[in-house]
Amino acid sequence: MSDVHSKETRSYNMSRIMGADTKPEMLVRRYLFSKGFRYKLHHKGLPGKPDLVFPKYKTALFINGCFWHCHEGCKYFKMPKSRVEFWSNKLEKNRVRDSLVKEQLSQLGWNVFVIWECELKKDKREQTLSNVEEYLKNNEYKR
Repeated sequence: MSDVHSKETRSYNMSRIMGADTKPEMLVRRYLFSKGFRYKLHHKGLPGKPDLVFPKYKTALFINGCFWHCHEGCKYFKMPKSRVEFWSNKLEKNRVRDSLVKEQLSQLGWNVFVIWECELKKDKREQTLSNVEEYLKNNEYKR
């Protein structure tokens, strides 16, 4: 099956996909900031440049898109039907890199928390955000 968009349209659409300051990320940032949590954004000194870093809680938080990070069993992750080899290689590399980054952060003594894009849909959002808040409160780093 061929793409429903022209090559130029598809290229434009793909170029508009952001890596930082996405809607799910902004939603989590606003919520946690309103609850008194302070964080650093995209900390370059840590593996994987986590979306949010909470030094006080020694926690790195990633907000992953279900497609780009291959969320297993999620209805929002579907392997594209065109250029299957390209996409399967690209997405598998993303999955391997994510796993490696989590391992590296754990070895450095950081807690890693991942929020999936689908967990921020309206029906699950409140529960997900309160889970993050509770996780952070329970993992305050003792110096």
